[in-house]
Amino acid sequence: MDEVAFLRSDEKYTLVAWAGGEALIRKTIRELADELDPGRFVQIHRSVIVALPHVSHVVRSGNETAEVHLRGRSEVLPVSRSWLHVFRQM
Repeated sequence: MDEVAFLRSDEKYTLVAWAGGEALIRKTIRELADELDPGRFVQIHRSVIVALPHVSHVVRSGNETAEVHLRGRSEVLPVSRSWLHVFRQM
């Protein structure tokens, strides 16, 4: 789990992404959210959970949302206004 950068919902499956690749698992994002270490993983959108150690920086936009940029990955993950409070201290 130390290598996992983020998890993204894909209907009944979840995409798990790490530095070496990606895989689909047959668990919902909701099921996984309850099992993950809350000190390391945070939900940032209804369909995305990110590993905090993999966050490079956060860019806020004017409409109370933001985007998370990850270290060593090209994906940009959305942060909805419901979860923007996670990054207020950063």
